[in-house]
Amino acid sequence: MGKYECTVCGYVYDPEEGDPDNGIDAGTAFDDLPEDWVCPLCGATKDLFEAVA
Repeated sequence: MGKYECTVCGYVYDPEEGDPDNGIDAGTAFDDLPEDWVCPLCGATKDLFEAVA
């Protein structure tokens, strides 16, 4: 499971941490996030995220 970075604000979604403030459990892969999930910092949609090494 790789990390994904928001191309708008630089927030990095780390599947090992999830997004607990928004109900996303640790261990949730980026591809398994709900379609309506948005960046918790800027509200960007999933299509504005890119995989990071």
